[in-house]
Amino acid sequence: MLSESELRKELTNLESDRIERTVSYKEDKIAPAVCAFSNDFPNHKQAGYIFLGVKDDGSVAGMNIDDKILQGLGGVRSDGNILPQPAITISRFHFSHGDVAVIEVFPSPHPPVRYKGKVWIRVGPRRAIANEAEERILTEKRTSMAKTFDAKPCFESGISDLNIDIFRSYLRHAIDEEILAENHRDIQQQLASLRLYDAVHNCPSHAGILLIGINPLFFIPGAYVQYVRFNGKEMTDPVKSEKRFYGDLYSVLKGLNDFIRNVMIEQRPIGTDSMQEYTALNYPFRALRELLMNAVMHRNYESNAPIYCYEFSDRIEIVNPGGLYGEARPENFPNTSDYRNPVIAEAMKNLGYVNRFNIGIRQAQAELQKNGNRPAEFDIGLLTKFSVTIFKHRIFL
Repeated sequence: MLSESELRKELTNLESDRIERTVSYKEDKIAPAVCAFSNDFPNHKQAGYIFLGVKDDGSVAGMNIDDKILQGLGGVRSDGNILPQPAITISRFHFSHGDVAVIEVFPSPHPPVRYKGKVWIRVGPRRAIANEAEERILTEKRTSMAKTFDAKPCFESGISDLNIDIFRSYLRHAIDEEILAENHRDIQQQLASLRLYDAVHNCPSHAGILLIGINPLFFIPGAYVQYVRFNGKEMTDPVKSEKRFYGDLYSVLKGLNDFIRNVMIEQRPIGTDSMQEYTALNYPFRALRELLMNAVMHRNYESNAPIYCYEFSDRIEIVNPGGLYGEARPENFPNTSDYRNPVIAEAMKNLGYVNRFNIGIRQAQAELQKNGNRPAEFDIGLLTKFSVTIFKHRIFL
């Protein structure tokens, strides 16, 4: 982050294409700028800066930047409108003529980055929506930088291993309608622009196989969810029912959503002292869905182990391969998150299974409390696994 002396120097550096000045803190002004700096189209490999509270001529505008404005700026990172999620820091400086907020935006390792389905880039001192050739450059740059498993090429596969009909359905969720209507690229380029295809190696990425693959298990054997319901409180008790969810994630996620709502959730009326009744659930739908979707999003797909969802008579346990990842540590969980599978996370946000990033566990706990359940308990000490236990509402015990 810039120091105050560096900021003073850069305020009037009107020639830099790594700086944008603005007096508007509305999302539709800030977010495209964040998106453009994240894409780093000029390939500076350095952070870009947005100076809020500074006029075009570099003079301080006299704004009062309070905590509410800073929180709004921070929301640009996690509200899910910019995908993949950008990496930013925010600081505030007080000058005699007013406040200045500095948003530092780091280049994304997973371009192209989109804001509400549109790819924004910097072209000299201005912002613009990328054309097809510019998107292709960003896509090729990403291939050379790919670090996460889901972004890497699945070398054994080919385009014939993808369900193109499902991809066309997914496009409506992922790309701005106006951009989609003007899209004349071939199918490989369209897939590559969403990180589902590696144009350099001419094969799908692991994310492509997982999301829209015809047979993901052939390439990624552990890519399924195993549900088992026991007739008791222990794994040694008889199995009451079981089901395996496998196939492309586009279909699996819908199947899980429907299964939770229609099979796992039970309801029961409860009387109160005022002679009124209300309906309690054994598990609140949104909490259970959030925690199971989290397992799908954060699991380690390099493991051959599936996600396990065990339902006992008094609780549900969800166990997925892969412990805490990246910046997430036992001491900062669940307030800090990182994404082992950023391409899968982006797809789940596009499909509506993730509302905002980094708040899912807190939302689940709030839903459990509201329904009268005990708080979920997490085992974050496991090196190769992550587990959560959700306790049934006491009225159902």
